[in-house]
Amino acid sequence: MTFRLRAVRALVLLAGFYLLGVVLLAVMGVVDWLLVTRLFVAPAAWLIAVILMSTAVAAVTILRGMYAFLRAGRLRPVSDAVPVTPEEQPELWEQVRAAAAATGELPPDELYLTADVNASVAEESRLLGLLPGRRRMFLGLPLLAGLTVPRLQSVLAHEFGHYGNLDTRLGGVTMRGRAVVLHTVEVFGRGSTRLQHLIGALYVAYARMFLRTSQPVARQQEFAADQVAARHAGRDATANALRAVPVLDAAHRHYLKTYAGMSRSFGMLPLVGEVHGGFRRLLAARSAEGLSALSAGQRAPRPHEYDSHPLMAERIARIEELPADGRADESAVAPTALALLRDPDRVFAGLEACALPPGAAQLRRLSWDDLVMVRALGDAEGWSKPLRVATARALRAEAGGRAGGKLVADDELPGLPEILDAIDRGLLWTEIADRIPRPDQASRLIGESARNFIRPKVFDGLAGMVHLHLVEAGQATPDIAWSGVPGIALPDVWEAGMDDALDAAVSETPDTTPLRALLSTVDQVPA
Repeated sequence: MTFRLRAVRALVLLAGFYLLGVVLLAVMGVVDWLLVTRLFVAPAAWLIAVILMSTAVAAVTILRGMYAFLRAGRLRPVSDAVPVTPEEQPELWEQVRAAAAATGELPPDELYLTADVNASVAEESRLLGLLPGRRRMFLGLPLLAGLTVPRLQSVLAHEFGHYGNLDTRLGGVTMRGRAVVLHTVEVFGRGSTRLQHLIGALYVAYARMFLRTSQPVARQQEFAADQVAARHAGRDATANALRAVPVLDAAHRHYLKTYAGMSRSFGMLPLVGEVHGGFRRLLAARSAEGLSALSAGQRAPRPHEYDSHPLMAERIARIEELPADGRADESAVAPTALALLRDPDRVFAGLEACALPPGAAQLRRLSWDDLVMVRALGDAEGWSKPLRVATARALRAEAGGRAGGKLVADDELPGLPEILDAIDRGLLWTEIADRIPRPDQASRLIGESARNFIRPKVFDGLAGMVHLHLVEAGQATPDIAWSGVPGIALPDVWEAGMDDALDAAVSETPDTTPLRALLSTVDQVPA
């Protein structure tokens, strides 16, 4: 079957999706009319009433689905993105309009900047997607921060290509129709009764048939959109943009988890404009290889059964099969697409005001260095507390048998010197280790197995206390480490010898001498 015939068949099935509701309503209307006028008998009045009530519930469900089908293309208010006008960002709008023109499509009426590594076009279509309407484009600021202008041009042209009739007049209609059908099925899935679920199952079955039938058309539309993107932005830029977007997505997830959210649990956020704007700094500090390493070993998200996007490798291969166009992708020296924005700091600040949850406005704002220090101190406290509590209980038991399991107040917890003294007295593996909490599955371990299980916790506890002492002595500084992992930087002597000293202190025959030697270099920590 030719591509054109597939598109025609998909359009017929799309119309049938709506007509299915009309037919079901007509059938139920005829059944109700026959029951009331021709088949009514007094002894069966209760059964007829039940049937009439059931058909009424079913009719309401179908009408709700038909209404959702007709309204599926309506644009809803946007609250989590920054609207930008041509007057505010003329250079960006110029690129958007040029990409739309390259696909033979009208430019969007509205442009929103979002916090996602994504670009999309939404359209208020009518008559099952046959008639285009008002358009709205969403463009992720992380994309602007990570793509050069030619690569961004490719992404923009591809998104407009979804709506262009690139291979057939019905290609864009099919893409709109798939979105409408998926939205309608979601509405039917919200039913609360068995009858509503039964009606919904009928529509779901029909929707699956439509999606399977239109899948080749949608896939071909994706390939066609890639080709128009290559004609607009260049073959090499388009292929490299396809490679870059998954890498940017992985880097952005890493940034949000490791940097932007590092101190949110402590009720703190980066300075205004830096929650999303800090991603620029991570990209600037890391090489292409360093960014790719963030996505290495990660499985690509499993595509939806009816996802219209072909495999990325297949898309790239088809682009690279195109003849060379003489436009090299000079990504190493080209500025990022953020250069298109006027006053990007203000844009990032505006995005925060829209995208962050309401309670975020009350959170304390700190510089990156201060956030790193807050997180480092919090982590050090968390690592060291189990060891300090266990040592306090062991010292109580040693001193005279006061309740070793009694709760210990923070002001009663021993410091690093007291813990080292307890280790020197042989209490680590005889008294302290048994009082460090462990999961249920490890509670039956004894002897060497128990010591090997608990040893990393003791190591971390001592490391946390060392960090706290060095910070208090002013010998540890925050290191945001955009190219690595944020934390605190220790003096060279500690970086070189700390791990070995801690290993000696938690060995089978603990020796605190190396650790005490290091501590002697810190003025405010007694040996």
